[in-house]
Amino acid sequence: MKAIVIHDAKDLRIEERDSAPPKAGEVQVHIAAGGVCGSDLHYYNHGGFGPVRLKEPMILGHEVSGHISAIGSGVNGFSEGDLVAVSPSRPCGFCRFCQEGRQNQCLNMRFYGSAMPMPHIQGAFRQVLNAGAAQCVKASGLSAAEAAMAEPFAVVLHATRTAGDLLGKRVLITGCGPIGVLSIIAARRAGAIEIVATDLSENALMHAKKAGADTVINTSANQSALDQFTPDKGYFDVMFECSGAVSALSAGITAMRPGGIIMQLGLGGDMSLPMMAITAKELQLRGSFRFHTEFATAIELMQGGLVDLKPLVTHTMPLDKAEDAFLIANDRSQAMKAQIDFT
Repeated sequence: MKAIVIHDAKDLRIEERDSAPPKAGEVQVHIAAGGVCGSDLHYYNHGGFGPVRLKEPMILGHEVSGHISAIGSGVNGFSEGDLVAVSPSRPCGFCRFCQEGRQNQCLNMRFYGSAMPMPHIQGAFRQVLNAGAAQCVKASGLSAAEAAMAEPFAVVLHATRTAGDLLGKRVLITGCGPIGVLSIIAARRAGAIEIVATDLSENALMHAKKAGADTVINTSANQSALDQFTPDKGYFDVMFECSGAVSALSAGITAMRPGGIIMQLGLGGDMSLPMMAITAKELQLRGSFRFHTEFATAIELMQGGLVDLKPLVTHTMPLDKAEDAFLIANDRSQAMKAQIDFT
């Protein structure tokens, strides 16, 4: 089978790898679609992010869907040919955080396409993937491209749950890449009464508007655009910070009303915080990392027609032109979500 392997920054190769029958408790999935994520781009552009660096070749990818081609012993509820979304999250189930119901914080997590441990956890950008049946969610009624959006949407659903009650709240979204735009969709579904979105890219803001933002603001064209929301100690109840940029975080905090909640999703490295403003306004800073049960919820929301994520997939490249998918994903003036077609 063919797999997409990163060796170093800008050294992406399509290589032949062995495949094997599924083990007990596993299903074999012929991957159909895979989305290029921000973390994939960090490995491609820089060989890692922060202290996480590539130390050996690694198969990339963790946003995938495909069709079941073989079923291991002891697996029930699946049939050959089923379209499934494959969760990349594989918590151990036994550590103290798993036992507390915080599987996303598992001490022994095996997350596809991660260079955090050594040896690295090989990813899912391969033609054939043996996955635990518990990782797979049937995606009947969806396209493979939609099913592959379950992972990034699950990230946002976890953040939305962590933010708490959004009914009637005024929400600020900073950074309108895929996670930011998905945050708009999730916040609206959760009952936000007003959503304002900021970004530096007109293309990103166009998608934000189409996804349901009431107001979009290009902060590169007008760096003081949020000043209109700062009188009387601020305006927004909740901020989803999806850019990982300290400038976006700081500007957003000035527009937050006292008692507001800052949901930090963007991972741009360590950021300095305006602690005086956070303290004086009694703001709550909350982090959100990965997901667990929300993966199945993401599929159900799409299947029920409650959200439409199809417009976010702007580019699809065949496997033999996989690097083109990474290059277009890097171009925020054109792409929202780039996917690779493995069929």
